[in-house]
Amino acid sequence: MGDSQLQVTAGPIRTRKSNRFSQQWLGGRWRSALVCLAVGLLTASEAVAETPANAVTYEAFGAVGDGVTDDLPAICEAHAYANTHGLPVRSNPDATYHLGRRALTAVIETNTTWSTSRFIIDDSQTVENHKRSLFEVRSRLQPVPLAIDRLTRGQDRLDVRPATDCLVWVENEDRRIFIRRGLNQNNGTAQQEVFILRRDGSIEGAIDWDYDTVTQVEARPIDPEPLVVQGGRFINIANRMRQEVGYNYWARNIAITRSNTEIVGLVHEVVGETDIGHPYRGFLSVERCANITLRDCSIDARKTYQTIGSAGKPVPMGSYGYHASFVVNFRMLGCRSNDILDRTRWGVVATNFMKNILVEDCELSRMDVHMGASGDYIIRRSTLGYMGLNAIGRGRLRIEESTLHGDSLVSFRSDYGSTWQGELLIRDSRWLPRADLGGNLSMFHMNNDGTHDFGYTCSMPELIRIEGLFVDDSGLESNEIGMAFFNDPIGPPRAERPFPYLLTKRLEISDLTTARGLPRRVSDNPALVEAITVVAAPDVVAAGASDRPTPPTDES
Repeated sequence: MGDSQLQVTAGPIRTRKSNRFSQQWLGGRWRSALVCLAVGLLTASEAVAETPANAVTYEAFGAVGDGVTDDLPAICEAHAYANTHGLPVRSNPDATYHLGRRALTAVIETNTTWSTSRFIIDDSQTVENHKRSLFEVRSRLQPVPLAIDRLTRGQDRLDVRPATDCLVWVENEDRRIFIRRGLNQNNGTAQQEVFILRRDGSIEGAIDWDYDTVTQVEARPIDPEPLVVQGGRFINIANRMRQEVGYNYWARNIAITRSNTEIVGLVHEVVGETDIGHPYRGFLSVERCANITLRDCSIDARKTYQTIGSAGKPVPMGSYGYHASFVVNFRMLGCRSNDILDRTRWGVVATNFMKNILVEDCELSRMDVHMGASGDYIIRRSTLGYMGLNAIGRGRLRIEESTLHGDSLVSFRSDYGSTWQGELLIRDSRWLPRADLGGNLSMFHMNNDGTHDFGYTCSMPELIRIEGLFVDDSGLESNEIGMAFFNDPIGPPRAERPFPYLLTKRLEISDLTTARGLPRRVSDNPALVEAITVVAAPDVVAAGASDRPTPPTDES
């Protein structure tokens, strides 16, 4: 029997002992969720028609697809065979695969079509390793040796000529950055970043830091051909883990470590949440790679739980549906999350150490950068929900043709110094602030009193340009003093600020309207009013600062 024939007929089907999936979850509304699974994805006939005839199937390796039997071992075997022979993988569009509770990971190295197939992830009972991924999209290319002694901020070329384009990760373990402040305080992380090194020695993703020394280097070749994973509907029955203190993130997800990968039309639903549980790091979790596209994916936001943080006080535990770290060129196109205004659910996107982010035609509860983005950070034709837009880093932050909810239009995270070194552009967009803000309405939120060492110099955006913004403050009936562009980030005068916070130099406004037409002012802190040059028509911004007290800040 030839290999290509094997992929379709599989010879004798192997069977395994059934892992009895709790029938209560297949009944009631969970059964309804499983029935309505084809919305927005390929039909079964379309999926088969678009998949090569020599595709490997899970059934060829013993998968049952009844929603009860543990199919993960067969799925792992199918992908291992496909990887060895360079063949695509196709699931049965009508099957429901149970992914069991064993510590197994299916490695994906070839194009995979899940179409309308369903996958059950039952975390309501004990699993062998909750930190392990169920799938990993991985490159077949191995890291290559590369020596780098030092780097300079802004550097865009190396005197090195690799055989192929590489994603390079560098670290200086002798310097600490992102030294977090607040309820989740920590000692920071080693200075590190990623960039693309081209064969001609040029760098894409210019260097963010000065490295007196480079203590570790890893160079991963970038796959020249794209790998595409299409479709799939994942139903995740939430965990009920008890842990009163600290975080214990779950994975049970799809990890992506291969450059030049696209995930298309994947759906992830969360069911069975209770009052007890622990957070998830991200169902689509991307790390140390380049040129990644998430297209037309939909991931449910999860319930927010509470724990005791590193400062010994209660803090919320946030789960993420989309997670990315150490990625150059990260695109989210047409992606969704549910209930984007539901304040009981955590924001759905988290990122760290990113270069060049594009969020386009998306509807998400939150877009968040923790430990830095640089280059271009673009929100375009998108809607962000109650947790809004968070930013830390440097470069060009742009909001274009988008609708943002939230307490502020942009929040620069105070736990990492509220720093954005560069420019902020807002064009043809709309902001809907929360109705109960009252008189505490400020467009940009920062908080840095100059007394904490974050491991780097912190600054507000040097230049902010508003070229078309409508502020819908119609719900803020108790607000009679109007809006401030900036809150009071630095507080009252201090004798000493050992780590000064650099203020915005210039605010340019060419088109700004509000629903209620109340006055606008720069800030309630006279120091900001004096420091920031405002270029706008006289009726756009009132002169001077009000005597309104500064609102308290919330850490998240």
